[in-house]
Amino acid sequence: MGRPRDWEITLTEIERQSLTECVRSRSAPHGLVRRSRIVLASASGHSNTEIARELGVSVPCVCLWRNRFLAQGLVGLYGEQRPGRPRSHDDEAVAALLNRVLQSRPASGTHWTVRGASAATGIPKSTVQRYFRLFGVQPHRTRGFKLSNDPLFVEKVRDIVGLYLSPPEHAVVLCVDEKSKIQALERTQPVLPMGLGHADGLTHDYKRHGTTTLFAALDIANGQVITQCKARHRHQEFPGS
Repeated sequence: MGRPRDWEITLTEIERQSLTECVRSRSAPHGLVRRSRIVLASASGHSNTEIARELGVSVPCVCLWRNRFLAQGLVGLYGEQRPGRPRSHDDEAVAALLNRVLQSRPASGTHWTVRGASAATGIPKSTVQRYFRLFGVQPHRTRGFKLSNDPLFVEKVRDIVGLYLSPPEHAVVLCVDEKSKIQALERTQPVLPMGLGHADGLTHDYKRHGTTTLFAALDIANGQVITQCKARHRHQEFPGS
């Protein structure tokens, strides 16, 4: 059974969410992930011995980070200041850097870069890159997601996949693709903002506010490309093209 603990860990919703995101992150430091696992397991009622056995650490290590979290909260899990040269940027400067990257967009560009954040905050780019890696900030990445509200979504997917797996005999299957970056697009779902440990979230589909359809075909006999532009791409346009 072991000796009963003097203080039990009770997590708020924000703390539990932050610890869970850290555990699921693929870019967070291994030590920080392990400390988050210790706190989550302790808050779930597991003993120090069970946590140490499951995570492959010593019981004093579990006690250390339990007490650090009880005393300092989430900040305590990021370790303490090591001996050596004093930090060039205090906590306020680091918080201002992270807040600017997470809450705003650069004046020229779609996302922050290490050099852009360095020029905007005055922090050296090597230091900016180190803070990005430490807090799992990835402004250069986006993660796609899709939430379809079409009641016939499953039936449509089966029809499309069936054309590839078992196409009809003597049939012509035309695949229509759209070139991005040249249309006025709006995502069908709100963009999920970037945060610590996860990238932006963008839907795969979008609403078009003006577009031009280019019909093109290659004549393999002479290498000539036949093209024609139309305002729409319904089935009526394909026979005429």
